Amino acid sequence: MPIAHPILSTDESLDFERTLLPGREQQWTAMNNAGRAVGRAVLQDFGELAEVPSRLRVLALVGKGHNGGDALLAADEILKRHSGAEVHLLLRADKKELRSLTRRAFDELLKSSRASLCNELTYRQEAYDIALDGLLGMQFRPPLKSDLADLLAEVNARRGIRFRAAVDLPSGLGDADAFQADFTYATGIAKSPLFDPAHADKCGRIRYLDIGFFQLPYEGPRSFAENILPDAALQSQGGLRPPRCDKRTFGHLFVLSGSRSFPGALLMSVKAALSSGVGLLTAFAPESLAAQYAAAVPEAMWVPWPETPEGGLALEGWHLLRERLSRADAVLCGSGIGREPETLQLVRDLVREVELPLVIDADALQPETALAAASRPASAGGVVLTPHMGEFMRLAGRQSAEYSREALVDFCQKHRVVTALKGPHTRVCDGSQVALSTRGGPVLARGGSGDMLAGLMGGLVAQQPRAPFEPACRAVLWHGLAADHLARTRGQIAVHTTELLEHFGPALREA
Repeated sequence: MPIAHPILSTDESLDFERTLLPGREQQWTAMNNAGRAVGRAVLQDFGELAEVPSRLRVLALVGKGHNGGDALLAADEILKRHSGAEVHLLLRADKKELRSLTRRAFDELLKSSRASLCNELTYRQEAYDIALDGLLGMQFRPPLKSDLADLLAEVNARRGIRFRAAVDLPSGLGDADAFQADFTYATGIAKSPLFDPAHADKCGRIRYLDIGFFQLPYEGPRSFAENILPDAALQSQGGLRPPRCDKRTFGHLFVLSGSRSFPGALLMSVKAALSSGVGLLTAFAPESLAAQYAAAVPEAMWVPWPETPEGGLALEGWHLLRERLSRADAVLCGSGIGREPETLQLVRDLVREVELPLVIDADALQPETALAAASRPASAGGVVLTPHMGEFMRLAGRQSAEYSREALVDFCQKHRVVTALKGPHTRVCDGSQVALSTRGGPVLARGGSGDMLAGLMGGLVAQQPRAPFEPACRAVLWHGLAADHLARTRGQIAVHTTELLEHFGPALREA
């Protein structure tokens, strides 16, 4: 199965679904899978806001098309999974006007005594925990009709709705009064309008719900040349390990990072790398810190490295790395390393001379580092860079912080690197393909989350050193899933970055 699935335009999605689901029963099965996946995901994601209340009140906004059917089945799934839930349905069409599968979903939901119809007058008098938007589908073209625009504007403004969830696309997307989603659940296919920066405020967080459309590689037309990582891309990481193995089976990562000025970054990277399942880890630490780090994380092998007067890694320590290189499968460098000229020279020498796969992070991400990567021999291992947008602007000499696929691909081709460009949607590019992850979210908007990602990525690259693109993708996805798990457990605010460590295991088991 492909590691990432295509992002398609709405027209391409319609054509693909017609080909994939030619019969009514196939369409009904897909609608059930989609709607029920939305219901399950909404209950999970509500946990980022608060505990699901014992008396959960849901408003379903239902149009006559298949998005309405998805919303109805999502509401039915919520009722099945939460004994205290009740659903109010606000239909925008008579039952006889509903498309046949939507009418079938409507009849399925109304078998429950906890689902009932309401009108616009009665819904205004109620408060709801969740609003499910299934009014309009991907065939909508702006502008909205005035009555629907008024309804959506009112729903958006209502303070009595705690959590707003859109099915597939927010209704009216492209219109000023489009549904304002906290989360949008892309069912089966991730549609390109979700990733238009102009729509970011309306779409909220994006969840891709894989319902099996891309078991085989997609060979249809593509107008949006990016892909999305499904949670299933992590499944190969979480299977049973071979019974006949030892610590050398799972790679040996070297970590060259840290300074007296940023002592925590190295420690976070090492702890995250150990959580990746790597078999062995050797960490080269500033000599003033190595002993206390060894006591804090005894699973790693700690090598004291000479320091500059300011506390950075000094060039004179080169021999410590060189004499051990034959034991390593990959090297991670950069977290907390600082910007001293001597230390940055050490980074450039590392990139030029060490032919193992490299993961380069944080202050090691300098234009000179990228140029050194471009000059590596073809036989050398791959180089993975992990910039956020500010660092990417520095690396690529760009003035604009606006994402550009063309700029990312061009940079990766020119410097012969894999780049994991961190952001609300982290994108991994190897110069020919771009795979993005929407996992993670605001809980990662805190210091140290990048150090954790770098460690996790270094550990995965050491386990699969010949092809760094896929382990880089899996690291990004795993990091994001762990952040989601943390946020659903503890909320987005009162958490520490290092708490991610406790959620790598549960996230992997759930993927």
